[in-house]
Amino acid sequence: MKFEKVNNDKIKITLSNADLEANDIDYHSFMSDSNETRSLFLSVLDKAERDYGFSTDNYQLKVETLALENGTFILTITRSLATNEPPKKRLRVSRKTPNISAQSLIYRFNSFDDLCAFANSLYDNIFIDLKSMAKNNSLYLYNNFYYLVFEKININHPNLKILYSSITEFSTYVKYSDVFVAKMMESGKLIMKNNAIKTCQKYFL
Repeated sequence: MKFEKVNNDKIKITLSNADLEANDIDYHSFMSDSNETRSLFLSVLDKAERDYGFSTDNYQLKVETLALENGTFILTITRSLATNEPPKKRLRVSRKTPNISAQSLIYRFNSFDDLCAFANSLYDNIFIDLKSMAKNNSLYLYNNFYYLVFEKININHPNLKILYSSITEFSTYVKYSDVFVAKMMESGKLIMKNNAIKTCQKYFL
């Protein structure tokens, strides 16, 4: 576990696989709102205050999580003075995690630029071969968001976790349902029908 105080109101914590295992946390439990994850966050905050003077009392906290390819997680915690709004919980960690055995997955991108940034990141990633991981990936525009739909996923591919970790830097996991896909097809717009990432790499990067 590595701490780096960026400034008076921001601190960065790096958690390795060994740190997670020491707290009986795996990839899925860390990416979900589990009791173990909550306990780890609270212990991290206590250590940040005790060893680095980063107090969180009477502050509002923003927690950003970055998952690296090797399974390491980087937490960036930013504090700001609390307002006169009704009191909130000191820290709430809420994430959705993909079902690693699912054959279809959906990720939401805030902008097309975010999708292109993800596509660009795959150039140098030798562990992610989308062609062998999923037979198709399509892109939809729906309610001002871009949705990347993976279909016919090879659930036995050894590097699926690396894909899931990498894509969370640029997008948000959305639970797959036929109803939601039908809504996108009916009320949204199909931008790229097949091999959306490859098309993005070819024409937009």
